[in-house]
Amino acid sequence: MTETTGRLDRGNGIELAWVRLDGVGPTVVFLPGFRSDMTGDKATALSAFCAERGVGMLRFDYSGHGASSGDFLDGTIGAWAADALAAIDALTSGPLILVGSSMGGWIALLTAIARSNRVAALVGIAAAPDFTQRLMWDSMAPSERAVLERDGVLYVPSQYGAPTPITLRLIQDGANHLVLNGPMPIRCPVRLLHGQADPDVPWELALRIAENVETPDVRVTLVKDGDHRLSRPSDLTLLRQTVAALLVQDGA
Repeated sequence: MTETTGRLDRGNGIELAWVRLDGVGPTVVFLPGFRSDMTGDKATALSAFCAERGVGMLRFDYSGHGASSGDFLDGTIGAWAADALAAIDALTSGPLILVGSSMGGWIALLTAIARSNRVAALVGIAAAPDFTQRLMWDSMAPSERAVLERDGVLYVPSQYGAPTPITLRLIQDGANHLVLNGPMPIRCPVRLLHGQADPDVPWELALRIAENVETPDVRVTLVKDGDHRLSRPSDLTLLRQTVAALLVQDGA
């Protein structure tokens, strides 16, 4: 199978790095998480899976992430969701299976609403919709909120490396894209994978998503000892099995 790479000019000085695998059936689109990119274990494992099966796939980096240009501190949920739509519209055709990890799960839900005529299925991996409100702002101490409002950015410790910068712009924009405050007009099959040992995103959030999407075709798979990343060999096997079943269901 042919894999091509390129950069998508967003017209605002930003170029999105992308990798596309040509193939048949619904195109699998991987949507990375917050401060993650298209070279992670889940993205590359999914790419190898699609290559083996002759299925098309698109993966890319949001602005300010990975190999794409732009400043991470300028990013917002709205901007990154717009990046996803731009990449999908420019680089794919036909039906899509969206696979979103963590923040990518939120982006996947927004994309499924915006492109309901094209999204054939959606897979969330530790999906974190509304995290800017629920997991950031609501959990901040008054002193942290004061720093954020004064400086425009708050750096919080991260178990994954350097402190995580949270901008006031991210919090304010996120409030304009909340999806868990009512029914979501998503009617395609939805599969939600979540580790019950996830220290970052509560697994109960998967149940809230399942309750709010309008489709009756929802399955939630909880991995009792799974962490937030769900990147162990057994987790990647579960991801491949989940996507494979959706491809069969779609007739690919």
